[in-house]
Amino acid sequence: MTTTAIAKGLEGVLFTETKLTFINGTEGILTHLGIPIQEWAENSTFEELSLALLSGHLPTTAELEAFDAKLKANRAVPQELLESIKSYPRGINPMQALRTAVSHLGLFDQQSEETTAEARMEISVRLIAQMSTLIAAINRAQQGLEPVTPRTDLTHAGNFLYMLKNEEPTPEQSKLFDIALVLHVDHGMNASTFTAIATASTLSDQYSTAVSAIGALKGPLHGGANEAVMDMLDEIGTPDKAADFITAKLDAKEKIMGVGHRVYKYFDPRSRVLRDYAAHVAEKEGKSHYYQILEVIEKTVIDRLASRGIYPNVDFYSGTVYSDLGIAKEYFTPIFALARISGWCASVNEYERDNRLLRPDAVYSGAVDAHYVKIEDRK
Repeated sequence: MTTTAIAKGLEGVLFTETKLTFINGTEGILTHLGIPIQEWAENSTFEELSLALLSGHLPTTAELEAFDAKLKANRAVPQELLESIKSYPRGINPMQALRTAVSHLGLFDQQSEETTAEARMEISVRLIAQMSTLIAAINRAQQGLEPVTPRTDLTHAGNFLYMLKNEEPTPEQSKLFDIALVLHVDHGMNASTFTAIATASTLSDQYSTAVSAIGALKGPLHGGANEAVMDMLDEIGTPDKAADFITAKLDAKEKIMGVGHRVYKYFDPRSRVLRDYAAHVAEKEGKSHYYQILEVIEKTVIDRLASRGIYPNVDFYSGTVYSDLGIAKEYFTPIFALARISGWCASVNEYERDNRLLRPDAVYSGAVDAHYVKIEDRK
């Protein structure tokens, strides 16, 4: 019997260094390039944070303007790909469609097989720009609607909302969605980021790393919690039923969606930012019942679980924000990918500067001294 310690889920295992993102789960701290996430959300934009992570520094005005121009110039995707998206079966999981579309997108990129640092950076820009176009096109195609051509006079967030609804969003809607994207851009060595790096460590191409990451994000233990939160809110129905519903769940030792986090043993700092914006939207819209239910759930959960380091996470409030923007809940996870593509690319590019093929090991616990038995002699 082996006495080797096994880190289940690779918890606590260090495999690389990074200058991009730091997390202190005990104190509820998240920083990018050493800057707190609250400051990014309040002062920055998705475009600026994406460039900062890709470049490793706060960009100058000229650098940011050039990057923004590149994003806008690369928003359109090939018409052949749009036709393919329109042919996808109705009712499929949007993450299935996105995984397929991103893989298909790589076929049109003449640079797709290049893996130099310069090529990865150029492809990263295109992936960031075109991910939103693909997701909006998938959403509309699944409704039997024509894709909306991207505009170059809107922000990344505003353009996505425009392509989704074929209606220009208000500045407030664009800003709210931009903040949501900023909060999801990167979050350390989570499952999808690690998967992207593992693929890249083989010197595979940038599109393959993105497809790998999307596959990991598709799993409900990673990317689908905000959708599950909305399902829970719909099941509860009204604020007056929330406390009893959650209490019964806790008494039965059942998981409360959007509560608890593998890393954080205190409030997820992203959830505090989104809570404030969700409150603002709810007040403006007449205190939506969703927000009222969430308030009751949060109080009930904290009263019962705070002593164990279990608090609401970013998924707890993000679904209500997306819902207030008119986004269907099955597209919450693709929107996660829309934001996280920047973090995936930045992490892959950083790792590739000192690449080493990832090759973990496992403790063997099977039979020993066994011998082959011919099939006719087996019982």
